[in-house]
Amino acid sequence: MMMLKYRTSLANMPSYDVVERDWRIKVNANECNMNLPPIVEERVMARLSHVAFNRYPNEEIDDLKEQIAKNFSLQKENILIGNGSSEIIEKLFYCFGGRAHKIVYPQPSFSMYKIYAKSAEAVGIPVDLEEDYSLDADKFVTAVLENKAAMAILCTPNNPTGNAISLADIEYIAQNIDCAFVIDEAYIEFHGQSAAELLSRYPRMIIARTFSKAYGLAAARVGYMLAAAPIVEMVGKAFMPYHMDVLSLVTADIVYQMRHEYVPRIQMMIAERKRMYGELMKLKSLRVYPSETNFILVKYEKAQQLNSYFESLGIGVRSFGDAPRLEDCLRISMGTREENDSWYKAAQNFIGGEAL
Repeated sequence: MMMLKYRTSLANMPSYDVVERDWRIKVNANECNMNLPPIVEERVMARLSHVAFNRYPNEEIDDLKEQIAKNFSLQKENILIGNGSSEIIEKLFYCFGGRAHKIVYPQPSFSMYKIYAKSAEAVGIPVDLEEDYSLDADKFVTAVLENKAAMAILCTPNNPTGNAISLADIEYIAQNIDCAFVIDEAYIEFHGQSAAELLSRYPRMIIARTFSKAYGLAAARVGYMLAAAPIVEMVGKAFMPYHMDVLSLVTADIVYQMRHEYVPRIQMMIAERKRMYGELMKLKSLRVYPSETNFILVKYEKAQQLNSYFESLGIGVRSFGDAPRLEDCLRISMGTREENDSWYKAAQNFIGGEAL
């Protein structure tokens, strides 16, 4: 057998696990259920036809930064662009991580936080959410201070639980901790109450956002970070030269220019989430958690069997297996109205005993 000297910790590194196949109904990844609005697609395709493929990215990244900065009444120096908010968050773990550095995050939350901490050779400190998945702000602050953390991160609205942390609690935490404080706002467009307004008062605060969810650009991989200029400068050092490709940048630039075109779509996804929450509440065997996102988390004692039934019908939902605090839980993204009716009917059949 060939012996190669991999990095010591790599063998024990967990992987991000999502079973993918050609689903008939795909509601397992919190994606937008529609492609680009036709008028946006037309503009994107026209712009892509003028791309100089032989040139490295140049002013395209500045164009996008300037647009975003203007929207938040910030400067270009306050914006960092990455391959989805995931890359930005991974780089933040790298920048504030390192041997013996501690990073505090809630549990359950985005499963990659644990992996990013390991990858950054930092010590991950998970803080358990309450039984109803709410965050105890005092408990979180205590964990940060007692561990002398280098960074704390909160996802709000939280993936996969769906609930949001109030701005009052976010500000309370910001007032009482003394390290980098990251707010992962991947689903903020479905909630509307952003912590961006707190940035000017709390210079250690960092906000990460993505184009992948509400704006349906999951394939392009574009995200951005809002922070004080010195933080942007330091974190920027962790990125490679030309780390963003022109195709993604110009697409995101046009989508951001035309984001008003997405408002009806976002409202439609919120309406579907509310409708399906009401429908799921009718299934007495399920515990349905309130959501401010484009997905709903449910708890059901036969979750694994229900997931297998969904799979047999070509329906892909997110099953968490024995993940901490997520045992017997399934997360279902909002599809189109027809798709939602279809997976709901399947759940109804299974729980009613017709599929057993």
